[in-house]
Amino acid sequence: MNIQTAFNRAAAEYDGLRRILIPCFDDFYGTAVQVIPFERTKPLKALDLGAGTGLYSGMVQALFPNAEFTLMDFALEMLEKAQARFAGLGKSPQVLIGDYAETDFGNSYDLIISALSIHHLSDANKAMLYRRIYQALKPGGIFINADQVQGKTACLDKLYRQNWLNSVQIGASADELAAARKRMEFDRLAPLDLQLSWLEAAGFQDVDCWYKNFSFVVFGGYRETV
Repeated sequence: MNIQTAFNRAAAEYDGLRRILIPCFDDFYGTAVQVIPFERTKPLKALDLGAGTGLYSGMVQALFPNAEFTLMDFALEMLEKAQARFAGLGKSPQVLIGDYAETDFGNSYDLIISALSIHHLSDANKAMLYRRIYQALKPGGIFINADQVQGKTACLDKLYRQNWLNSVQIGASADELAAARKRMEFDRLAPLDLQLSWLEAAGFQDVDCWYKNFSFVVFGGYRETV
């Protein structure tokens, strides 16, 4: 089973398990929305990479009603859930079906976001993607990545993994936990400090980590204004 199949199979139950599988759900997503620096009424051109069911971008759309979203993912069944979510908000986002690591996703965005997706890429592809994201942003635009990272040391990484397991075992069934761990076989996590350095090397300014709870982080940066 490849990663595309794994996430298509998970589409129907994906959202319902988020609060169980992301122990810090409210603070994690809350911060990822809160750090968006624009006025709520501002027209925005926005892109969600690895949009999935539109959980993160839907939260943004609800608070920024004049944002026009492009959603990109290669799991069609996940994107169908996202379209239904946006329809409930009275919006019809542009949908791009494809692998953002290899496929053009356009440019001139004010806001590019991603949640729990980029950690599936190799380190080389993460760094390359950050360079492409930088080029796709307008001057003054921002990139926000809500994702999971590897511990800086083996000891810390073991702590992160054990903390997650201790937290999710309380609410997840054995089958749900097994399915989650199966999807985790596609994870290729990288340490936070390394990813921040890749953003800076790509040209991003004011690079920062705005939230961290063990492996769950929200980080990103700005394209400089002209």
